[in-house]
Amino acid sequence: MSINRLLSFWRSDPTVGGNIVEWNQIPAKTAVLKPYPNGLDPDIISALGSQNITSLYSHQAEAWDLIQKDSNVVIVTGTASGKTLAYNLPVLDRLGKASEARALYLFPTKALAHDQVNELDDLMGVMPRAKRVAVRAYDGDTPQSARPKVRRNARIILSNPDMLHAGILPHHTRWEDFFRNLNFVVIDEIHTYRGVFGSHVGNVLRRLKRIANFYGSSPRFILTSATIGNPTELAEKLIEEKVELVDQDGAPRGPKHFLLYNPPVIDEDLGIRRSVMQESVRLTNDLVSYGVQTILFGRARRSVEVMLNYLREGSDLPDGSLRGYRSGYLPTERREIENGLRTGKVRAVVATNALELGIDIGGMDAAVLSGYPGSIAASWQQAGRAGRKLDPSLAIMAASANPLDQFLVKHPDFFFDSSPEQALINPDNLLILLGHIRCAAFELPFQTGEGFGKILKDEVAEYMQLLEERQEIHQSKGKYFWTSSDYPSQGISLRSASPNTVTLHAQSEDGWKLIGDVDSASADWLVHPESIYIHEGRNYVVDELDLEQHIAYLRPARVDYFTQPRRTSKVVMDNELNHSEIKGGEKGYGELTVIGKVTGYMKVEWHTHRNLGMGLLDMPEHELNTTGYWFSLNDDTIEKLEDEGLWNSSPNQYGPNWDQIRNKARERDSYRCQMCGNAENEKEHSVHHKIPFRSFTNINEAHNSKNLITLCESCHRLAESVVRVRTGLSGLAFTLGHLAPLFLMCATSDIGVHSDAQSPLVEGKPIIVIYDHIPAGIGFSERLYEIHDEMIRRAYELVSSCTCQDGCPSCVGPGGEDGTGGKQEALALLKILSGIEDQD
Repeated sequence: MSINRLLSFWRSDPTVGGNIVEWNQIPAKTAVLKPYPNGLDPDIISALGSQNITSLYSHQAEAWDLIQKDSNVVIVTGTASGKTLAYNLPVLDRLGKASEARALYLFPTKALAHDQVNELDDLMGVMPRAKRVAVRAYDGDTPQSARPKVRRNARIILSNPDMLHAGILPHHTRWEDFFRNLNFVVIDEIHTYRGVFGSHVGNVLRRLKRIANFYGSSPRFILTSATIGNPTELAEKLIEEKVELVDQDGAPRGPKHFLLYNPPVIDEDLGIRRSVMQESVRLTNDLVSYGVQTILFGRARRSVEVMLNYLREGSDLPDGSLRGYRSGYLPTERREIENGLRTGKVRAVVATNALELGIDIGGMDAAVLSGYPGSIAASWQQAGRAGRKLDPSLAIMAASANPLDQFLVKHPDFFFDSSPEQALINPDNLLILLGHIRCAAFELPFQTGEGFGKILKDEVAEYMQLLEERQEIHQSKGKYFWTSSDYPSQGISLRSASPNTVTLHAQSEDGWKLIGDVDSASADWLVHPESIYIHEGRNYVVDELDLEQHIAYLRPARVDYFTQPRRTSKVVMDNELNHSEIKGGEKGYGELTVIGKVTGYMKVEWHTHRNLGMGLLDMPEHELNTTGYWFSLNDDTIEKLEDEGLWNSSPNQYGPNWDQIRNKARERDSYRCQMCGNAENEKEHSVHHKIPFRSFTNINEAHNSKNLITLCESCHRLAESVVRVRTGLSGLAFTLGHLAPLFLMCATSDIGVHSDAQSPLVEGKPIIVIYDHIPAGIGFSERLYEIHDEMIRRAYELVSSCTCQDGCPSCVGPGGEDGTGGKQEALALLKILSGIEDQD
């Protein structure tokens, strides 16, 4: 077989086999079968028989038995194990026996819902006409003209939480018959409902149950999930009812090879490895050349487009054989790509986690994961997209230079043997909860003394008082009526802090063409002016971003680089909630305001990742009110590090003549920024050392006029971000920011990191802050406050085991193009913070 031949080649090729740090072989597994239950409708059995399904897997039978007892169930089995049939059987059986019964299916994406419509339609096609059930999708792609008919006739509605939130619940009076007869709610892929998204969905389900109860129904819930550590807890938090767990997988599977690949080191001293994107493309090229249909997963939409470009550059396959797949593609593009994968016309697809879920793309042979997806559960979910038949399959995860990736490839037992992480949600987050209480009040008046899910009546009464003070509701005869002209669900995005999207319009031969969209919160760094936006392998330059009108204008371009934004941030403490002493300093937890701004961008060459230059931006600031954890260093720690020559974060001592030298440089440069040309106004420009001041042992050499340049504030910040000396403090912040998700089981984008050698938060002392990148916080930083000691110990293990000389992307980060690293400083600091120094 092609896979076996390729694996033999890889074993014999030292440039591949020499970089495979773990070769895990998962044996094949036979099916555990059960006969159809006695009570199942014979017409359903006959229809399944026509599809060559003559028995059930054991978990499907177990789920049937529990559902017949009116239990809520959560089904946790592997990819392609038949979870869909496990919930379709009881639903179709009930709907066939009760002509008025209805069911609502919720999927995390529209694509997955449409895929399931096709599967149900296929089954309905072989059912007797009298037993056929009307199945329809109802989402943003459903034409307005078709929606009334769907509401009237469909007995199974397939939708997503976003549409339920904004398009169904606020208009429940149009759905009266559906809600009155709602028997089942199916919630698929609940492992995706984590963090902010999951916390929102928990509140949407509170609203759903409230409306169903108003119409006199009490539906049963059937939930499915990939393997996670707390499926029952998550399911019960989502629906706030008792749930029975079905997790004994009876489905068969073929043998699977799961490889961990660490790209080779190309600079021993700096610890720099070959690009994970280039290595992932190389592995994918090998697979495709051996006739192995492959899915290549990238972490972000930008990396997907870059890797797609790499693949196409070295391919002689026919047009359409190599495709990309991510959010932002139009629905017609996604359907075309899915069909191409099923038919085999598409030989490789480069995708974000948009294809991680169970969309039918046929029997892929191999999955390549370009970097750790962010969780062990997601890793197995992506790997599971290969091997949907009983044939051998392959999954290979190529590690990036990210410290978390390197930790995992150096500890493969942790990856393969560790219990999957837990999915964390907090539906009671004050900001999220308030938004959904407003939505619930719009949908139905609150009764005096009414709760909201598990939120007690006294707490709900406080929210009612707040909304009444804001003149959004009015109390009359024991009820609170919505009186505001606002449509509250429009102001809440379940997936982003921003309710709006920016549409992308590109020039074409036929005029302006809509090519996709991005959420408003990401627009300033993803489609800022002069940025390179990549869509379906094509490069576009952004000419204009209009944040008020939510439109970006792009034009096609032939360039050999992509852009990376440069951002700055400052942190203000609003309310300290907890505080305690730690080894070497103090730690705290509280409410913060984080003020961020995109100040510029770098041009990065595709293949070499060489810096080709930079540009300046003047984008608006964004404020985030959230929660954060921080720790500061005490004077004894700083003094000890200074005595050892291992503290590089104190203010530069430029000498007594610095003001005179600085003014001469400004005068020489005509008081203008030498990068952007802006003249000084009320505020004097900065004078920047081209080669960092700390790199010199002689102050006069550092102040040589050829080493000085006048820069405005924005340009100075940008220059400092490119040419800098990485200190132990900033190096440690780099390490902790990458390690924290390992403890939080969240995406790296869910948290933010800030360091400051003289922070006003702690009276001018050095500080590292890790905050929830979510309005009002979700509990991540509070958890870090609790496990501070453990996280510091793990950070020490990671940095001390790295073989680089003075910092690299896999430990404390590189020092900057012309700077020095901070590895030794960071190690000395970690020894103090962990208490290891006391043991020496």
